[in-house]
Amino acid sequence: MENKIHDQNSSRVQLELNLGEQLNALISASHALNVRTAALFDPALQPAAFLIVRCLLSYGPASATFLAESTAMDRSSVTRLVTQLKRLNYVKSETHPEDRRGVLISLTMFGREKALDALKEKENEFYKRISTWEDSKLEAFIGMLKCFNGQDCQD
Repeated sequence: MENKIHDQNSSRVQLELNLGEQLNALISASHALNVRTAALFDPALQPAAFLIVRCLLSYGPASATFLAESTAMDRSSVTRLVTQLKRLNYVKSETHPEDRRGVLISLTMFGREKALDALKEKENEFYKRISTWEDSKLEAFIGMLKCFNGQDCQD
């Protein structure tokens, strides 16, 4: 009996190691793709600048504090990157309409178009990977990812 439990444990440990290996591969590939996407946006900018652009694209106009929190950067880095993005006409800043002391940063039309073009390339890479999957396989994958991410787990 004890031997069977040991075999089940070692089997589970191996499965968990395999999962970790695949998650590391996904994270590494995703990071590399994010860096390539940032370079498509503007190769002269650091990839971190594109994180700010993506945040603005997703959430709309935002304060530097919100951008710092959302991108896990310190406020001085955000300020420096926003200054570069402004100089290149990707973002603009305006007085906050509700708090005249505050400033909101937003994408310019040019910045929005460039970001969407760069992200299309990233999407194409992911779509290539799933293009041959049957819908049921894709639905199962989405369900497992949701569960893994702590969302709706359905058995």
